[in-house]
Amino acid sequence: MKNKLKTLDDLSAIIARVKADGRKVIFSNGCFDILHVGHVRYLQAARALGDCLVIAVNSDSSIRGLKGEKRPIVPQGERAELLAALECVDYVTIFEEPDPLNVIKSIKPSSLVKGGDWSEDQIIGGDFVKSTGGRVELIPYIEGASTTNIIEEIIERYCRA
Repeated sequence: MKNKLKTLDDLSAIIARVKADGRKVIFSNGCFDILHVGHVRYLQAARALGDCLVIAVNSDSSIRGLKGEKRPIVPQGERAELLAALECVDYVTIFEEPDPLNVIKSIKPSSLVKGGDWSEDQIIGGDFVKSTGGRVELIPYIEGASTTNIIEEIIERYCRA
């Protein structure tokens, strides 16, 4: 599992070899804070689109910038380790920037995948991937399966009871 966790430099070299072998690289990114069934189903569907699934995980500081000081709940190293433990995931990297564009440009995936709660014009890196001959793919959203919903349910059950 630990061998799936890569720096961007290492990952770029690995992905170049994967692509040289003619294999299709699928890329996605996200916070993946409190891993849940929606994440797992999404990642399995993404992996089914190609030969190698690469996940870029927002760093703790990146998430705080996006979602506020109370997030993430789970530290970046643990989130990356959980993702790496999934059979459908081939490689995981952590990025510090507010968005994954640098990672996308570095690995040049065959497909960029996001959940159906995104519209294609909102997907950072989509235009770049398409300009290199790749595709942008949307996986159907699992209604109600979200970290925010889990946090709200915990608050409702344990703090308001």
